[in-house]
Amino acid sequence: MGSLFRSEEMTLCQLFLQSEAAYACVSELGELGLVQFRDLNPDVNAFQRKFVNEVRRCDEMERKLRYLEKEIKKDNIPVTDTGENPEAPQPREMIDLEATFEKLENELREVNMNAESLKRNFLELTEVKHILRKTQVFFDEHEGGTSPTESMTRALISGDDTLRAQGPVQLGFVAGVILRERIPAFERMLWRACRGNVFLRQAEIETPLEDPTTGDEVYKSVFIIFFQGDQLKTRVRKICEGFRASLYPCRETPADRREMAMSVMTRIEDLNTVLGQTQDHRHRVLVAAAKNIKSWFIKVRKIKAIYHTLNLFNLDVTQKCLIAECWVPVLDMEAIQLALRRGTERSGSSVPPILNRMDTFEDPPTYNRTNKFTKAFQALVDAYGVANYREVNPAPYAIITFPFLFAVMFGDLGHGLIMFLFALYMVLKEKPLQAKKTDNEIWNIFFGGRYCLLLMGVFSMYTGIIYNDVFSISLNIFGSHWRNDYGKQLLMTHKDLTIDPKDSYLSTPYPVGLDPIWQIASNKIVFLNAFKMKVSIILGVAQMLFGVVLSLWNYRYFNKKLDIYLIFIPQVIFLCFLFLYMVILMFIKWVTYEANAMDDALKPTCAPSILITFINMVLFKPADKVAGCDPYMYGGQAGLQKLLVVVALLCVPWMLLAKPLYIMRNQKKAHLLLNNHVNAVEENGGAAHADLESGVQNAPAAQPPAHKPGSHEEEDPTELFIHSGIHTIEYVLGSVSHTASYLRLWALSLAHAQLSEVLWQMVMRLGLQAEGWLGGIMVFVMFAFWAVLTVSILVLMEGLSAFLHTLRLHWVEFQSKFYSGTGYNFSPFSFEVILDQAANSNDD
Repeated sequence: MGSLFRSEEMTLCQLFLQSEAAYACVSELGELGLVQFRDLNPDVNAFQRKFVNEVRRCDEMERKLRYLEKEIKKDNIPVTDTGENPEAPQPREMIDLEATFEKLENELREVNMNAESLKRNFLELTEVKHILRKTQVFFDEHEGGTSPTESMTRALISGDDTLRAQGPVQLGFVAGVILRERIPAFERMLWRACRGNVFLRQAEIETPLEDPTTGDEVYKSVFIIFFQGDQLKTRVRKICEGFRASLYPCRETPADRREMAMSVMTRIEDLNTVLGQTQDHRHRVLVAAAKNIKSWFIKVRKIKAIYHTLNLFNLDVTQKCLIAECWVPVLDMEAIQLALRRGTERSGSSVPPILNRMDTFEDPPTYNRTNKFTKAFQALVDAYGVANYREVNPAPYAIITFPFLFAVMFGDLGHGLIMFLFALYMVLKEKPLQAKKTDNEIWNIFFGGRYCLLLMGVFSMYTGIIYNDVFSISLNIFGSHWRNDYGKQLLMTHKDLTIDPKDSYLSTPYPVGLDPIWQIASNKIVFLNAFKMKVSIILGVAQMLFGVVLSLWNYRYFNKKLDIYLIFIPQVIFLCFLFLYMVILMFIKWVTYEANAMDDALKPTCAPSILITFINMVLFKPADKVAGCDPYMYGGQAGLQKLLVVVALLCVPWMLLAKPLYIMRNQKKAHLLLNNHVNAVEENGGAAHADLESGVQNAPAAQPPAHKPGSHEEEDPTELFIHSGIHTIEYVLGSVSHTASYLRLWALSLAHAQLSEVLWQMVMRLGLQAEGWLGGIMVFVMFAFWAVLTVSILVLMEGLSAFLHTLRLHWVEFQSKFYSGTGYNFSPFSFEVILDQAANSNDD
C-alpha cells in the first residue's frame, strides 16, 4: 500500500550468469517483467555485438511470418487466436523454426508463381476468346466478301474517291485488347500518326478481367485495325506497344476462326481445372499456417527480445560468464531470485546465478505499481511528468479530487447518469471489449479511462443533487421550505413581487441541496453565482494548502530539515494568513448574518463583500462605512488583518533570502575549518608531515562518500539567489493567480447549467407546447433532437472541456506545490509489454 503513495524502493544490482544459462534466465525474467537492464556497451556498434547474428536470424524469421500473414489476410482466412502465451523456445529450437518457415515460404512462393503463370495464360486465352467473338461481329456486318479484308476494302473504297480510282486493294489488320480508359487517346494517336489511313473498330468486354499481377479487376475493350502496307503495319504495332495493348493472331476465314475458338475453349477448361487445384493447395497451406502463426509470432519476438537484452551484457575475461547491471524493486528481490533459479534449472547448468546489490549515486527509476483501477489516474499524473524517485505520488489523491472537481463544473444529475451508465457498461463488459482489440484511438482512450469516467459520473450525480439540477430542471422531492404570503389575484397582477426571507422561509434548512423554488426565482443566477464562486475559492484554497502540506512529507522523507524551516513554514503562513483567512471570512459571513437577526447590523443587507474586504485588507485601506451597519464582521478585525498582511509580507524575504544566506554561511565555515587544518599541518613541520604520510600509506583505501539526503553541494552564491528568487516569485504570484484560477469551477458550472437550460427552453419545450396527435409527433421529434444535442454538446463537448480544466487544476495549481516531475519511468524487460507494442504497431 505504501508504494501507492510513494514510488517503490529500487536498487541497482549486478547479475552474473553462466553463458549456457543466460538465455533461460533472461527468458524467465522477461516473463516476470520486474527487471530493467542497463546497457553496459553504450559505445559498441549494434552490428558488432555478440548476439547480432541471432538477432538477424530472428529478423529474417519475422519477415517470413509477415509474408505468411499477408497471404493469409489476402485470402480472408481467419487467424486462430487461442490466447495462449507460449514460453520462449530454447536456442536449439530456432533451427526447427527456421526450417519450418523456410519450407512454408518456398512452398507458398512456388504456388504463387505457378498460380500467377496460370492466371496469365488464362487471361491471354480469355482475351483471345473475346477477340474471336467480337471480331466475328465486325466481319458479319459486311457480308458478301470472300474474305474479311476484301469486305473491309470495299467499305473503305466506298467512302474514299482516291481508293475507288485505284481499284481493289488488299488490307492487313491486327487485333488485340486494350484497357477501356485508353481507347479515346489510342484512337486519336492512330488517327494523327497514320493520317487517317487506318480503320479502327472496337467493342467493350462486358465482364471485368483479373490482372494476374495485382489481382485487381480491370475493364478492357477488343479492337481491330485495318491498314495498307508494311509501313503502316509497323507504325500501328508501335502505337499498340506504347499503349500496352495486347495483340493476338486472328484467322481470316470463318472456318479457321471457329477451329481456333474451339481450341481456345478446350485450353481454358483445362486451365480452370489446374487453377482450382492450385488454389485448393494454396488454401490448405495457408489454413494450416493460420492455426499456428500467432504462436509463432510470440515465440520469435520473445527470442529476439532475449538476444537484444543479452547484447546489453558484458562478457568476462574467461568468456564463460555474462555480467549485467539492472534496476529491480527491493520488494521483488525474492521473486527475481526464484526466476533466476528456474532459468538455471531449465538450462541444465550447475552454476547458480549471482545477484549482488550495488551502491550508486544515480537516481533510480520511478516505479508506481498500478492495477486496472489506478492505472488511468497514474497515467494522468505521468502525462505532466514522472515523479522523482520516492517523491510523493499525487495519483491516490487524484482518485478522489479529480472526479470531484470535474463534477463541480459538470454538476447535473441527468448528464452524470449518462456518463455513469456508459462507464458502467464498459466496466461490466470489460473482458469481451478488451478481447476485441480495436484500433479506434478514441474508443481506446474511453475504455482505458473507464474507471475514471465511472467516478466522474458518480460525483457528477452527487453535485447534480446538491445543485438540484436534472437536465436544467429541479427535483421537488421534499417540497419547498418557502411559503407564499400573497394571494393568487395579487400574484397574477403583480408578477415582480419578492419574498422576504424573514417572513417566508421556514426555520429549518432544506434537507439536501438547493430548494427547488430557486428554479423559478428571478434572482436565481445572482444567488447561484455567489454560492458557486465562494465554493470554488474554498475548494481551491483547501487543495492548494493540502499540496503545500504534502511538500512537508517530501522534506521529512528526504531529511531536508533546512527546507522545512526556510521554505515550508513561510509558504504555509503566507497562504493561511491571506487566502485561508479569506475563506474563514466566508464562513463567518454565512454564520453571522441572517434575515431573522434582532440587530439590524447583522441582517443580510449589512453583510460586507468578502472581495472588497480582502482588497482593503491587502491595501491597508479602512472599510467603507454604511449608515446603520458595522463595516467589520467581528471586533478587532482591522488590527488583526493588518497583522496578518504584515506577517505574510515578511514571509517573502524569508523565502527569498534565508536559505541562500544559511547555505553560504555554512560553506564559509567549512572553508575556515579547512584552512585552519592546513595551517596546523604546515606549522607542525617535517615530522608531522612524515607522520601524516605514513598514516596515509597505512590507512585503508578510501571509500566513496555516501550521498546524504538533504546535504547541499557547494554552489555559486549567484545561482543560489537566482534559484531562490525564481521559486519565491513563482509561489507568491502563483498563490494569487492559482486562487483566481479555481474560479473556473464556478464559470464552467454556470456555463454548463445555462447551456442545459437554453437547450431545454428552445428545443424540448417546443414539443411540450403542442397538443393532440400533433403534440405527440412533436414530442417524439423534439425529444430525439434534444437527446442528440444533449449527448453531443452537453455530455461530450462540455465534458471534455471540464475534463481539460480539471487536468490543468491538478497539474498546475495542485501539483506545483510539492511535485517536481523530473524523474523517469521504470521500464522493465517484459514480454507482455513487448508483445503489446508489437500488436499495436501491426494494427497501425
